[in-house]
Amino acid sequence: MSQSIEVLNLRTQRDFQYVLKMETQMKGLKAKFRQIEDDRKTLMTKHFQELKEKMDELLPLIPVLEQYKTDAKLITQFKEEIRNLSAVLTGIQEEIGAYDYEELHQRVLSLETRLRDCMKKLTCGKLMKITGPVTVKTSGTRFGAWMTDPLASEKNNRVWYMDSYTNNKIVREYKSIADFVSGAESRTYNLPFKWAGTNHVVYNGSLYFNKYQSNIIIKYSFDMGRVLAQRSLEYAGFHNVYPYTWGGFSDIDLMADEIGLWAVYATNQNAGNIVISQLNKDTLEVMKSWSTGYPKRSAGESFMICGTLYVTNSHLTGAKVYYSYSTKTSTYEYTDIPFHNQYFHISMLDYNARDRALYAWNNGHQVLFNVTLFHIIKTEDDT
Repeated sequence: MSQSIEVLNLRTQRDFQYVLKMETQMKGLKAKFRQIEDDRKTLMTKHFQELKEKMDELLPLIPVLEQYKTDAKLITQFKEEIRNLSAVLTGIQEEIGAYDYEELHQRVLSLETRLRDCMKKLTCGKLMKITGPVTVKTSGTRFGAWMTDPLASEKNNRVWYMDSYTNNKIVREYKSIADFVSGAESRTYNLPFKWAGTNHVVYNGSLYFNKYQSNIIIKYSFDMGRVLAQRSLEYAGFHNVYPYTWGGFSDIDLMADEIGLWAVYATNQNAGNIVISQLNKDTLEVMKSWSTGYPKRSAGESFMICGTLYVTNSHLTGAKVYYSYSTKTSTYEYTDIPFHNQYFHISMLDYNARDRALYAWNNGHQVLFNVTLFHIIKTEDDT
């Protein structure tokens, strides 16, 4: 850029000198012309006409001269700006030292890898605190579900949105949280069956939901656009037999955590108390079940974190996590972990292991809660 400006500058200066020379000639001719005008009676008409024509030829050079003067000033400004920019670039180079962009980029990637390795050393933790919520969007009816895939890659932040707890088959997809907030849908799915409740989950690219008026669980692949598996959850109550406190056909709650896929429900065999079953994500077979002593109808909502079920005592104002059951030790305890039910009615509350956050549908508001877990750090000696 500097070389091009310099060439232009030399050419302009050369032309500028030529025009200045012409300007001097024009001034001399103009003086002569005035002299002739004063004493035109002494000169022949022919000579006067020749001088007049010469003057007419030179007059158009005046605006050209002015333009060259302007260009010369502009080039001077360009040269000054280039000097300033060069000084800034030199300062930046001195500040960052010997590191070029690629080296800095590699250092950032290395740091990110080390942070991820550190996170992997955090074993499953115990819930200590819930903060928030952060309101992401206000939309839909009082009841519904929204979710992301906890097994998706870091670059895949798709959001799925399922409004209402019954009489609906439409799932709306958004490429990101930002698109979800702005309402920019990327795709719509028309499920083959209506769903029941709001306790669905997206896990490893598939939607798991309870088929309306049944205890059948459906696995629907978003990529393939079809049902991959369906299975009846034996003895599970359905269609408001054992719902959460708010009703809404919330008998069967499907959820996922760091360990895998789960179903939470109640049976007559367990006197209407909560049963926890770990499911095979491909076949939907029950791999193992735990029977608790907590009445399903007394629970506001529930969610799994690291193999422990946490149960709230209400879906209304003043709700708190009141009970927990560990599938690792097959033991329970009563807890007292409050959280802010900002919009007074929660109809969906699910944990996302990738985000380490609770997704909630709070009276037509889609909100997020942060969770604080008590972790045990794994060491190299741990097996």
